Amino acid sequence: MVTAAQPLSSASVPARRVPAVRHLGPNWYACVMGTAIVGTAGAALPRHVPGLRTACTTVWALSLVLLAALLVARSLHWVHHRDQARAHLLDPAAAPFYGCLSMALLAVGGGAVTVGRDWIGTSAAVALDTVLFTAGTAVGLAAAVAVPYLMAVRHRIEPGQASPVWLLPLVAPMVSAAVGPLLVPHLPPGQPRETLLLACVAMFGVSLLATLVTLPVIFGRLLTGGPLPLALTPSLFLVLGPLGQSTTAVGKFADVAPGVVPGPYAEGFGVLAVLYGVPVMGFALMWLCLAVAHVVRARREGMGFSMTWWSFTFPVGTCVTGAEALARHTGLAAYDALAVVLYVVLVAAWAVAAVHTARGLFSGALLAGPRSAPGAPRPATARTT
Repeated sequence: MVTAAQPLSSASVPARRVPAVRHLGPNWYACVMGTAIVGTAGAALPRHVPGLRTACTTVWALSLVLLAALLVARSLHWVHHRDQARAHLLDPAAAPFYGCLSMALLAVGGGAVTVGRDWIGTSAAVALDTVLFTAGTAVGLAAAVAVPYLMAVRHRIEPGQASPVWLLPLVAPMVSAAVGPLLVPHLPPGQPRETLLLACVAMFGVSLLATLVTLPVIFGRLLTGGPLPLALTPSLFLVLGPLGQSTTAVGKFADVAPGVVPGPYAEGFGVLAVLYGVPVMGFALMWLCLAVAHVVRARREGMGFSMTWWSFTFPVGTCVTGAEALARHTGLAAYDALAVVLYVVLVAAWAVAAVHTARGLFSGALLAGPRSAPGAPRPATARTT
């Protein structure tokens, strides 16, 4: 991380042209993810509420605008502040957030087919989703390999630094697995549809197995190392991401499998949606209670707003879509009710995070440089939160 004043040179002049984006890290894509999931999750709720779909489409449109703005801002960051961009890649607390870029692209793309088609038409929605799905999947697969590689080879990580943030690049392929089936019906019958569906199943495996080997490290650090620093406590909600998204993914596989793969396999996907989704959703609810308890404790000890509060949005949204998938495939009213309750929590969390973020942007506090405090964690952790 570059913190000290540097001599003026031709290389440093461009950095002065766009100072507002110097400290704009990849974690800002969480705003896009959290906004997009509010629209897509609300559209599939079991109970019809007048005006809800229009509201969901409006929120999706907002996520599209946010994505475009952030892509431009992050491009300026890389052009004018390459030293800071390289510092993010070499920072074990910041590098995992590059997975958020992939998930932001995928979340907005999936929302285009789910609700955006109401305003832009099905053809435009499918075209937009195709572009964003392709780009998001490529970025996600690259991040799933590159970030763990950097953590092993270039980063210097101590045993007590394990964090749920490590899951971010590993969850990105799971988002591709959950969003990809939306495009299957729009492909020509036969090999193209089956190839995309099985590719999504493969990405499901990539993310699931990577999560299974990483989550015990995070859980073990929590049990043996004590609570996370206050500002990082909301990141415990990130564990819900692979749980809810994988439940959503297997439900999507079962939705599109009939007619795409041979009969026995299509039936198998339907069985998998229930036999996998029910226990995983149960664990997700247990973890949700654990994470809420930690957040309540941290709040009582003075935890203030930080960008990690966006962890309350997208992961919870994946649990909403996971509950919706289980409701479709089990027919149980209990999952309908669970989806509604979690969606109310999601909307409340999104509203709080959005208001605080807007306030921080207008005041300039969120785009200011990191400020070290006595006894605070090392600067890398402080900056990313």
